[in-house]
Amino acid sequence: MTTIAYFISSHGYGHASRAAAVMQAMYDLEPTIHFEIFSQIPAWLFTDTLPPIFTHHPILTDIGVAQPSSLVEDLPETHRQLAEFLPFDTALVQRLATQIKYCNMVICDIAPLGIAVARAAGVPSMLIENFTWDWIYEGYLAAEPRLAQHIDYLREIFAQADYHVQSEPICHYRQADLMTPPISRPIKMTAMQTRQQLGLPDEAKMVLLTMGGVAQNWPNLAAKLHLENLYLVLAGQMETERRGQVIYLGKSSGFYHPDLINASDAVIGKVGYSTLAEIYQAGVPYGYIARPRFRESAPLVAFIEQHMVGLPISEAEFMAGQWPKQLVRLLAMPRKIHPNLNGALAVAEFVTRKIYQ
Repeated sequence: MTTIAYFISSHGYGHASRAAAVMQAMYDLEPTIHFEIFSQIPAWLFTDTLPPIFTHHPILTDIGVAQPSSLVEDLPETHRQLAEFLPFDTALVQRLATQIKYCNMVICDIAPLGIAVARAAGVPSMLIENFTWDWIYEGYLAAEPRLAQHIDYLREIFAQADYHVQSEPICHYRQADLMTPPISRPIKMTAMQTRQQLGLPDEAKMVLLTMGGVAQNWPNLAAKLHLENLYLVLAGQMETERRGQVIYLGKSSGFYHPDLINASDAVIGKVGYSTLAEIYQAGVPYGYIARPRFRESAPLVAFIEQHMVGLPISEAEFMAGQWPKQLVRLLAMPRKIHPNLNGALAVAEFVTRKIYQ
């Protein structure tokens, strides 16, 4: 049996979604594979995508950026958490190295702890990223200079990976062993099947609102919708319920996010990697909310404007609840299908070659 240790950032659900896509593609190539997943991301996200081919270890693998909401960063709290987490505790690294020493490879979706553990265990490591945390923190130095003390340490850890994969949209191009198209989880059901499960009329229009798994308060939302036969589906909420033509889906509602995107006539959401990649796969129009303070946002917006269909919604417009006025324009846009290879398959083939070469 091939066994892969997978260390995944718990900064939002995007990195776990990308990792799940890679794991599914690897399983499709090698059905006897097993994954040891190290992440504080809840196990249900992986269960949504994968068959029972993994063991989940809920440990902290990196800090990322502390965020009180999906659009706001807390930089002093980010520094405080980094100061507690770095440098890595030697005893923790050795304990984890003992756990994974039988693995064929360690893959890290920007979780630097996994690279340190792989090095201690003598197991080859692979870094998959469209940015690394040292690069992200550089963009915050003017606002929080104390982040500087963590940048060199993390840059050195990331450089120790034996293999380096970058996945589009890439924020900062570096020398890499492989560059791939966007990595997204596969679509499992037809749009019609998903819409039937949601209980939508055949002629209805569906707009998905997603904030990367973070629940949002939406007072009087139904009153803001002025289009007939329009249904709004909100992902990542605390509970699943239906209020007229507004459907709130809890985080573990059983609805698979790539299927929801594929069933939509348009998607509105913050700019983030996995949301972008899954919209790119489905080709639906994207009402995108950029985060100017987050350094990843600008390269992702540039990719959307060059390769996808959609329109910008400002953060101020979104927070003021004025975004419904954009729905007519958004719903009038056609899909744009991309025949490109899903980057997940490219990574799976690359890993398989390296393990069995």
